[in-house]
Amino acid sequence: MTRLLFPTPLRVAVLISGGGTTLKNLLEKQAAGQAPIDVALVISSSAQAGGLAHAAAAGIAAQVCDRSRFDSDLAHSQAIFAACRAAGVSLVLMAGFLKFVPIPDDFAGRVLNIHPALIPSFCGAGMYGRRVHAAALAYGVKLSGCTVHFVDNQYDHGPILLQRETPVHEGDTPETLAARVFATECEAYPEALRLIAAGRVSLEGRLVRIAADSSAGASL
Repeated sequence: MTRLLFPTPLRVAVLISGGGTTLKNLLEKQAAGQAPIDVALVISSSAQAGGLAHAAAAGIAAQVCDRSRFDSDLAHSQAIFAACRAAGVSLVLMAGFLKFVPIPDDFAGRVLNIHPALIPSFCGAGMYGRRVHAAALAYGVKLSGCTVHFVDNQYDHGPILLQRETPVHEGDTPETLAARVFATECEAYPEALRLIAAGRVSLEGRLVRIAADSSAGASL
């Protein structure tokens, strides 16, 4: 069993591909004291990603690593994680990052992703954004939600840190369900980061163990 212990606030890099709504949420939660993070670097897979504006507005260093400029997933990954090493980050947070990147050994257990469904449902290659919610509605589920998980070398496959449920309502569209799930994501990702910052998270194979909150016990 490996207990995850990092200095706090957690120094992180955030990986984006689009509008950066998750990045914006993390920055807002950081400012409100609800996410124990220091965003040192934003890496985008596209120079046109709207999320780069959030990084600029916050004065955060940003870098574009366009997959088309590399001859393999491995070369793309090497560029991304070289930048993360140079920035001295403890954790890498995927936030709507749509490219597959192999995880180097020194970042195993140090890369997180949030997926807008309850893994192992409605996940895997090609399952992102509206497609996830359309698939959930087509299947007729009554509960959806989100999953914060560690990233391994398969899509949406790594150890699950936490999951939070979101109800599916009669008459939902992919857009209305997406909005409700995103509201859940906005609380779940910071919660996962607080657990890590508190030293309560351990990895045992693909199982994530979360220790009891000793500070809560001490106050009783």
